[in-house]
Amino acid sequence: MNEIAARKPTPSGAAATGTSRRELVRQAAIGALGLLVAPRLARAEPWRERRPLVIDALGGLGRPGEETFPLSAGALEDAAVSGVAAINLTVAASPDYEEAVRGIAQAQAEVERHRDRLLLVRRAGEIEEAHATGRLGIILGFQDGAMIGDRLDRLDEFHGLGVRIIQPTYNRRNPIGDGCMEPENHGLTPFGRAAVERMNELGILVDLSHCGQATTADGIAVSKRPVAITHAGCAAVVDHPRNKRDVELRALAERGGVVGIYWMPYLRTSGQPTSADLLAHLEHALQVCGEDHVGIGSDLSLSPLELTPAAREAHRKDVEDRKRRGIAAPGEDPEVFLYLPDLNSGRRELDLADLLAKRGHPSRVIEKILGENFLRLFRATWQA
Repeated sequence: MNEIAARKPTPSGAAATGTSRRELVRQAAIGALGLLVAPRLARAEPWRERRPLVIDALGGLGRPGEETFPLSAGALEDAAVSGVAAINLTVAASPDYEEAVRGIAQAQAEVERHRDRLLLVRRAGEIEEAHATGRLGIILGFQDGAMIGDRLDRLDEFHGLGVRIIQPTYNRRNPIGDGCMEPENHGLTPFGRAAVERMNELGILVDLSHCGQATTADGIAVSKRPVAITHAGCAAVVDHPRNKRDVELRALAERGGVVGIYWMPYLRTSGQPTSADLLAHLEHALQVCGEDHVGIGSDLSLSPLELTPAAREAHRKDVEDRKRRGIAAPGEDPEVFLYLPDLNSGRRELDLADLLAKRGHPSRVIEKILGENFLRLFRATWQA
């Protein structure tokens, strides 16, 4: 019998042999399995291949050793490849009013110079516009409220200039209230309460990140709109003045606010923090606040850190300067650097998303953490 004659058609239907039936069943099972596996493979797609909306609720620009403005070509490129749609950029952190105005003007001029790369954000919808057009949205923010002095009308002025996020206090005391490093731990002053109310009226988000415990509690209670802790950690994981207690996190969430977990040394008691420390704080915040009230506020530049001799020296000088001015927090160390070594790529937020996915967090939750929660908060607070 020749080869062709030996290749008889395989029976099908009622005439199929037992072996053929098994083969048909096997093929059908493979097909059904493919339908089940395909969505799982899609969900396992690396987040670098997606385009989720990412907001860093406290981020920076520039490479180590560079001044923020004017932005270098390298810093602009880092921002372009980061996958981040918007950052809360600190344009003022000192009590000097004139310096605050200059900081705003510098940022606005930089955005104007690079309109193909940057977009000034005054409304929540402009973050979505930045994301859609591949630009970086710049939210103007203050890390201290002392520059308003005793004049509430300066809040109107700063809002008119585009400022959308203000911390009432930094680490120390000012006319608004106490920062997290003040041992007396007083809350908002009467003027501070009026300032929070005016921020609500104007559409400026109240950011309680560096506020003391009493000021944080007062800020949550006094504000008629949801508030933020844009960059902090969880005191239940690491007891540090810059980390927030569960009672504060829970109250924030109950009033509709969002906490951004930072990528700073205070994620652990000593030594260089890693992604494991960040995940511990993120997951604790999720447990306390719920998936609708947790985000990212790295407190880092979008540029990866290269530990060159110049970068080490710049960090050492910064730590010494902060200690000299009395604004340093416990544990600031010239040998502990402002980065997570295993999340130090140019697209670190998307790498974090992969880690969260591997730990079983669904895509819905990851997208909220990456940016959707803060976008919702901005919509709720920026309307005058």
